[in-house]
Amino acid sequence: MKLCGLQKLTLLDYPGKVACTVFTGGCNFRCPFCHNAELVLPGQPLEQIGAGDLLAFLKKRKAVLDGVCISGGEPLLQPDLLSLLREIKGLGYFVKLDTNGSFPDRLRELVQENLIDYVAMDIKNSPERYAETIGMDQFDIAPVQDSVAFLLSGAVRYEFRTTVVRQFHDEKDFISIGEWIRGAEQYFLQAFLDSGNTIKSGLSGYEKSELERFAALLKKDVPQTEIRGI
Repeated sequence: MKLCGLQKLTLLDYPGKVACTVFTGGCNFRCPFCHNAELVLPGQPLEQIGAGDLLAFLKKRKAVLDGVCISGGEPLLQPDLLSLLREIKGLGYFVKLDTNGSFPDRLRELVQENLIDYVAMDIKNSPERYAETIGMDQFDIAPVQDSVAFLLSGAVRYEFRTTVVRQFHDEKDFISIGEWIRGAEQYFLQAFLDSGNTIKSGLSGYEKSELERFAALLKKDVPQTEIRGI
C-alpha cells in the first residue's frame, strides 16, 4: 500500500463530516492541471507512511474524527486498498473515496462490500475532449462511462466534480457533460487555482461570473450544480 501523505484534520473534504485525508501515490492519468504532481509523476521522492501507522492514528482519533477520505493520485490503483478499507471500517469510520472513475469493477466491488460511504468522482471533461484533458494522446472512455452509470444508479452516495481550466473547458463542453450526467445528485464546478505544483505551468481558471454562466447552462440537466472554491 503506497500511502504518501496524511492531512490529520479537514472540515472540507468530506461533506458533513470531521475527517482526515489519506493520499495514495501513483495515477494512470496525467492531467496538466493536477495540483498533486508529486503523487502522480514517477520518480518523485515521496515520504511514505505505513498502513499500521495510519491505523494506529485512527484508533487514537476515534473521539475526534467521523470519517476518512481516501484520495490521491488514484486510490483504486492500490492492490491492498480493499484490505485497508476493511480495517478502517472496522474502527467505525465513514469512508469517502476520491476517484477518476477509470476502474469501475474495483469501485463496484468496494461499494458492494459496504466499504465506501461516499464517492467523489472527477468528470475531467466532455467525452470528446477526455484524452487531451488527462494528458494522453488516446483514451478509451468506456470504463469512465461505466463508473458514471454505476453512480447514477444510486448504489452509493456520490458527487461528480470538474476542475474548470480555461485552456481545456468551454461552454460546449459543459453542455455535453450535462447531457452525459443528466439527473446526477450533485455536480460541482471547481475553480482552478494554480498551486505552483501542477504538472503543466501557465494554466488559468475562470472568473466567478463565468463559472456561474456554465452552472446555469448545466442546471437544465443537473439541477444540483454548484460552484466550489471561489
